[in-house]
Amino acid sequence: MKKLEIIIRPGKIEAVRKAMEVAGCVGVTISQAEGHGNQKGLTKERQGSSYRMEMVPKVRLEAVVPDNRVEPIVEAIIREAKTGQPGDGKIFIFDVMDVVRIRTGERGEKAI
Repeated sequence: MKKLEIIIRPGKIEAVRKAMEVAGCVGVTISQAEGHGNQKGLTKERQGSSYRMEMVPKVRLEAVVPDNRVEPIVEAIIREAKTGQPGDGKIFIFDVMDVVRIRTGERGEKAI
């Protein structure tokens, strides 16, 4: 099992969530986030003047998936989240030792 932590633009959330579901992801946790990558924020224009945003609004999606679903889900995320511009986001992939469904006590992939 792997945990996917996906950081994307807020405007891409519904397309990415639906693509993940079609690719075999059965559950996801979504939270708001702020951050920056190599670009160190953004410069925006408003009413004729520019200002700098050090922290850029993002959305974080977290999901635990079986090993055999990782690549189709990652490909689906890239297909929907990619604009080709800086700030498209990142996908972090972690090994998961075990999962426990608190309600039933089930463990492993049955608990995902």
